[in-house]
Amino acid sequence: MSTAQTLIAILVPIAVVLILVAAGVWLVTRRRRRRLQEKFGPEYDRAVQSGESRREAERELQAREKRHRDLDLKELSPEERDRYAAEWRDTQERFVDHPAQSVDDADRLVTQLMRDRGYPTEGFEQQLRDLSVEHAQTLEHYRDAHDVSLRNENGEATTEELRGAMVRYRTLFDDLLGSGRPPHHESTGHDAA
Repeated sequence: MSTAQTLIAILVPIAVVLILVAAGVWLVTRRRRRRLQEKFGPEYDRAVQSGESRREAERELQAREKRHRDLDLKELSPEERDRYAAEWRDTQERFVDHPAQSVDDADRLVTQLMRDRGYPTEGFEQQLRDLSVEHAQTLEHYRDAHDVSLRNENGEATTEELRGAMVRYRTLFDDLLGSGRPPHHESTGHDAA
């Protein structure tokens, strides 16, 4: 066997192995990306757009998942769900006469519900990161409602914006309230405030 044949006999298997390894890495990366996109939905796109790179955004989302696994989350008892549902109805009924106060109450109620479910409530941005793991589909509603709530504190929100904030808070509220379902399943939110 000549030197060229020997070199080809060595290089071809090495090239094949390298191609197979690269294909395997590509498949693993693609599966991870698809899983994160499905789990986080629009939050995945938001993380990619606001991050330095797609890889960095995916690392951030995986870190959120890890933190979320370490949280001591719990489902509410039927009695707790009923109490929260009644409190939401009261808040919603007061909206007609006191829209600004009702939005403040809705924000407080959502925060209390998060706390009772076991979510840390220090800082809005951290709340968003923690909620994004299981409630990504309702997170944009929470962002919008919170923005109106902040503008409400400064007396800058219109009654129509306050009404919209109530509807958006209700979407996250219903998702967090659940119905006794096991964790890690999505709940359907209601559209009406």
